[in-house]
Amino acid sequence: MSTQIPVLLDATSLPPSWGGVARYIEGLLTGLGELGVSLDVVVKPGDLERLRTAAPGHRYHAGPPSLAKRPVRLLWEQLGLPRLAARLGVSAIHSPHYTFPLATRRARVVTLHDATFFTDPGVHSRLKRTFFTSWTRWAGRRADALVAPSRATAQAVRDAVAVRPEIRVAYLGVDPAVFRPPAPAAVEAFAAAHGLGTGDDSGNGSSGDGWIAFLGTIEPRKNVPALLAAYASLRAERSGRGLATPALVLSGSRGWDEEAARLLDTPRDGVTEAGYLPLDELGAFLGGATVVAYPSLGEGFGLPVLEAMASGGTVLTTDRLSIPEVGGDAVAYTEPDARSIAEALGRLLEEPGRRAELSGAALRRSREFTWAACARVHLDAYADAGVATGVAA
Repeated sequence: MSTQIPVLLDATSLPPSWGGVARYIEGLLTGLGELGVSLDVVVKPGDLERLRTAAPGHRYHAGPPSLAKRPVRLLWEQLGLPRLAARLGVSAIHSPHYTFPLATRRARVVTLHDATFFTDPGVHSRLKRTFFTSWTRWAGRRADALVAPSRATAQAVRDAVAVRPEIRVAYLGVDPAVFRPPAPAAVEAFAAAHGLGTGDDSGNGSSGDGWIAFLGTIEPRKNVPALLAAYASLRAERSGRGLATPALVLSGSRGWDEEAARLLDTPRDGVTEAGYLPLDELGAFLGGATVVAYPSLGEGFGLPVLEAMASGGTVLTTDRLSIPEVGGDAVAYTEPDARSIAEALGRLLEEPGRRAELSGAALRRSREFTWAACARVHLDAYADAGVATGVAA
């Protein structure tokens, strides 16, 4: 028996790829369910059954079919969402992706995922930067409660804008049913499907089998051009010593990184662009990799790092912004320039013992990040907004 709380979660921002914010919304709803809490959720009609299946127990409402068009969704958020909240009689609206109704009598809880629009504006397009910095400022002034996925993001928001409410830090979680150390058969099946070798222990890389994995949207802050340059130099250096190098496999949709697109449009030895992989393949992709390379220039949280850790991957990343809050001492760090990335990758390829040590530490640390813990912080944020949750702390 769950406790229904008077909150309407606006899940109409779920992207078609079901990545990013979708993982957050699905995980949050799952975590609330684990705590015995249910709420009202509005969703685009095409996402209704999938979200209801993934996170049952909540009361779902289908929005208009036209919400599939982003301008319509943003307009409906201002006009239709407050009317729906009034009809349902909820006390608060939770807007989980920056934008929220500017005029409503209901309390507003807003999630701010990222502050790199302020800390590193050059990695975003002008339109995106203007849009998200504006909504962050408005949220700071008008929201009744705010949620951020890391201390670094919360502090960066406070440094950049005037913030009226407290910002609750709710670390994201990871689904252990999807992201877990893969069975050897799953790794072999993934490798066969993508024309890759499996290596001898998902790992030593000296035979050239296996792969180096990258997961994420190919946008400027992901630092893909530096990763490509690092890989090319590492491959050349190892070839000079008679050593093969695992393939570099990039998974994720192309974003707005024109330099990365130009580089990837030219065939590059050892580099494979796998595109957007299905969710059920990601555990094998990350956990079966020799190394997971994620040389980001900055993250609001760094979910791919956590997902790789939960899959038993050996992760090489940077210590920028929130990433150390996720990786702790269970990942390897590098500076984000190509030379440093190449040197760090080379060391990991030649140290199977170090990779095994990091893999075990990563798996243990990943268990600290649960959706139930994330959901509990959200209940605190709802309480900040005046919602009577009726749930014990």
